[in-house]
Amino acid sequence: MSGSQDALIVVGVDGSPSSIKALEWGIGQAALTSASVEAVTAWHFPNSYGAPLPDSGDYPADAAETLEKAIAAARNICTGPGEADVKIDRYVAEGPAAEILLSRARHARLLVVGNRGHNGLSEALLGSVSQYLVHHAHSPVVIIRDGAA
Repeated sequence: MSGSQDALIVVGVDGSPSSIKALEWGIGQAALTSASVEAVTAWHFPNSYGAPLPDSGDYPADAAETLEKAIAAARNICTGPGEADVKIDRYVAEGPAAEILLSRARHARLLVVGNRGHNGLSEALLGSVSQYLVHHAHSPVVIIRDGAA
């Protein structure tokens, strides 16, 4: 079932296990609330100061492939009621992930991202993108940790 713009859940996807878990959670929530999902991947051309970088790849195509693989992985795991019917739109853009996610989620019901998690002192801190989103998003932000118990 497809939702309206105000029934949109935006999910940040970078291909990491936590972002795939975030997408799984977003699909499950969308099934429960008759929302649609927009899976968003951002890529950024690497900068080098003082030295030219060789053109080593097709960054937009690589980002789109990462997104498609993450959606396929999440779809394989999502088997709950209505989850197969959730509409998933794809959005790939160049630029800082936090800015792109904020823009895409401006009118969304929820913004969902993964948190890769770290050991030691940094475990208590959110990742820089997650932290930025929590403080600047216009919608609630859900942060999903991979394997968190």
